[in-house]
Amino acid sequence: MANAFFSDLLATISERGRTLLNRGKPDDGKEDAAGLIELCEAVLSGRGEASGTAMASEVLDRYHDLDATERRTFFHVLAQNFGPDRDRVNRAIETWVAEPGEGNGGALHFASEPRRQELIRRLNRAPGGTADLVAMRADLLGLINGDKDLAALDRDVAHLLASWFNRGFLVLRRIDWSTPANILEKIIRYEAVHEIRDWDDLRRRIDPVDRRCYAFFHPALVDEPLIFVEVALTETIPGAIAPLLAEDRELVGIERARTAVFYSISNTQRGLGGISFGNFLIKQVVEELRRELPKLEDFVTLSPVPGFMSWLKKADDVPVSDEDRPLLGHLDTPDWWKNAELEGQLRSVVEPLAAYYFLKARSSKGRLIDSVARFHLGNGARLERINWLGDTSTKGQRESAGIMVNYLYRLDDIEKNHEAYANDGTVVASSAVKKLLKSEGRRLLDMRLG
Repeated sequence: MANAFFSDLLATISERGRTLLNRGKPDDGKEDAAGLIELCEAVLSGRGEASGTAMASEVLDRYHDLDATERRTFFHVLAQNFGPDRDRVNRAIETWVAEPGEGNGGALHFASEPRRQELIRRLNRAPGGTADLVAMRADLLGLINGDKDLAALDRDVAHLLASWFNRGFLVLRRIDWSTPANILEKIIRYEAVHEIRDWDDLRRRIDPVDRRCYAFFHPALVDEPLIFVEVALTETIPGAIAPLLAEDRELVGIERARTAVFYSISNTQRGLGGISFGNFLIKQVVEELRRELPKLEDFVTLSPVPGFMSWLKKADDVPVSDEDRPLLGHLDTPDWWKNAELEGQLRSVVEPLAAYYFLKARSSKGRLIDSVARFHLGNGARLERINWLGDTSTKGQRESAGIMVNYLYRLDDIEKNHEAYANDGTVVASSAVKKLLKSEGRRLLDMRLG
């Protein structure tokens, strides 16, 4: 109620301000970047609340009317012409050199801030400004592609969004069948790991006694989930996704549940890419579940391995023999896993390669290749188990040769695991995973000696 009141009040101020401004669209009706930049300068130079809010709304409205070429031009001008005021920076430097101190150091800090950051703050005052700026950053991310100027602009936008979307502003809400339909529709639309086919499929994931779904929301995007996680309550740690999602599966009674399985985590806003909510979400959901179900013992994921097949096909460091390499070509054959002999041959080669992929393989920048692995290991999880044929869907075969993995969140070890990964790049893994890697080394050595 209060949010609605203030939103309506802000919209009224904005509309009255527009009336006072009396700014119309260009005569030809076509927006261009030059006119929008002129309006941005006016936003920065304005002082009145009503006119400032109105101009901010006008900027965001006109941005929507720019075509792709004009948007790129607009972003480039923001990057090149809306940096720090050099004269102001030079004066602040001279003052600080002459008299170093807390006050002059602070003045230098504020003087060095790019003008575009203040512009973005003022644009955020417009009704719906936060959502518009998140959408604008999504456009920006799609245009960067190695452009250093646009990357510099994105750092400023991301810096502000990280402040506005910090954990203190996020609200955790459970999603169930009583949740408003407009939010449930977005859960269906945004699910990025295992497609939700229809409303019945959604209900099977959020309504039964052994299922949970939680999402983070932000006050400025009231009915827009930022990230959500789907949870299955099970008796043991699962190794495959199909039984969890089966229509005819047997429900697990709460009194028998000992494991909480995070089997799908979906970010919903591309414009908030790189601004991490997932670590906070998992930790808070674990706390919620522990309060509700104190008998739960294990908190694990059942995660895809989206980069594995690409690595197998393209990487130069795949430790596979010339004899075994042709065998990998069968992974592109539909339903290869239904051939028992072929499945056994591939398992002896591919499963140890999966252990190598996590424990040894790295990108050209020295990072773990798999984005899902970076996320969970960076959050302090342990690589617990590699599951052969965990996902036999078309997508699972195409991206990961059907492999899924369990990451284990043990609360007493999270900080220690996080530090090991963050400081040294150490992947904390179970003995079972390490044994797979050793078996691959022995097999390749035997082949060389043979």
